[in-house]
Amino acid sequence: MNGSALGVNWANDHANAILEAWYAGEEGGTAIAQTLAGANNPAGRLPVTFYKGVEQLPDFEDYAMKNRSYRYFTGEPLYPFGYGLSYSKFEYGGLKLSQLDLQAGDPLEVEVDVKNTSQQNGDEVVELYLSFPQMAGAPLRALRGFTRVHLNAGEQHHVKLALQPRDLSYVNEAGDRLVAAGDYVISIGGGQPGTPATHAEARLTIRGQQKLPE
Repeated sequence: MNGSALGVNWANDHANAILEAWYAGEEGGTAIAQTLAGANNPAGRLPVTFYKGVEQLPDFEDYAMKNRSYRYFTGEPLYPFGYGLSYSKFEYGGLKLSQLDLQAGDPLEVEVDVKNTSQQNGDEVVELYLSFPQMAGAPLRALRGFTRVHLNAGEQHHVKLALQPRDLSYVNEAGDRLVAAGDYVISIGGGQPGTPATHAEARLTIRGQQKLPE
């Protein structure tokens, strides 16, 4: 029970699982007991990164974005932003983009099938990440959409998420918000790309450039 990321390396190495309860309030004991007993099937996701140690963090007086937050962190965290376990298992397939070759300024629709492959009913948090080409100031990846769906055992659900030009943009070193030309990766699944979370990926090319209002 805590209010921010913790260094729980020993627990990660020795415990079968860790239940993150945050500041649960007066009904916290009931919620914890129900989750441990299996009466409640967890589906929470971490809103912050759990690092392995302070040595992974920039100096306190360094205000550059390098290695700050999941968007710019190049190391291997203990638990990444967006991470979370469930008593259910899910898989993703049939990922489709409304366009694979997009003109800057146009919206994009993303569709995917999510299936509960376990014998346990549960919720899945579908997370959509955009991975950027190498550009000065651009993040490595950014969460650009999410939705929570309930799936009974064996059930499949078709999920649609819409990305507007601002969702496809970044802020360059001059402080301008741009939709920039380049090759991107759309990843949609139960966590970040590059982690063990199940997900599906598709490549997207953006043509041209558009400056957006602040």
